[in-house]
Amino acid sequence: MKTDNCAVLDGEGRNDYARYMKTDVLLSLQLPDEKLIHKDEMMFQIVHQSTELWLKLSCYELKQARSSIEQEKIQQAMTHVRRAALAVAQIIEQLSILKSMTPWDFQGIRPALGNGSGIESPGWRETQSIAKQLNIAVETYLSEKDIDLVNLYQSQTHTPLFALMESLIDWDENVSLWRTYHYKLAVRTLGMNTQGTRGKPIEKLTRLIDRQFFPQIWQVRTNLTSSVY
Repeated sequence: MKTDNCAVLDGEGRNDYARYMKTDVLLSLQLPDEKLIHKDEMMFQIVHQSTELWLKLSCYELKQARSSIEQEKIQQAMTHVRRAALAVAQIIEQLSILKSMTPWDFQGIRPALGNGSGIESPGWRETQSIAKQLNIAVETYLSEKDIDLVNLYQSQTHTPLFALMESLIDWDENVSLWRTYHYKLAVRTLGMNTQGTRGKPIEKLTRLIDRQFFPQIWQVRTNLTSSVY
């Protein structure tokens, strides 16, 4: 490998970092300063664009996890799911910067959104689809191996399978926390009994908070409690 500063990779960009990361393209995806309708629009757009990137990573990792389970590589599947859960955690973390935007500031940005809504996120739609497929792969594996989750949890042996189940809970829980944070942020910004960009009450967001992608792993907790009391 060359040790000088000359670019060796193909593509556009002044150096190999720019060419590999495609920074010219990436940084051109935001509106230019002169086209921003509000001073906070740049922040708003970057937060949501980066959310799509984190969702892409989460989706990719869930696909890898599904493939690993189908190949009975449980430890590997667990690693992928943990990474997917951390990607969702990053989405939650970055939302905090939006609290620096006042309710009136958002009203200045809102016209630029048209009828756009987070529910239309292609990354989120794809992630939901893959999560459902992953759940089927998990259920199939447990059924074929005749594994009882209550017994698995009662055994107190932290096997790779146990770690996988807990990592799936981590991912599911992070999605719920993301939905909760998003709802609270919407209330902080828009107020109660108001409508989102698609004309629907923001309170509708609360209906999604407790939805589960891996219900059988949540149910085992109820079963464990019921077995004691």
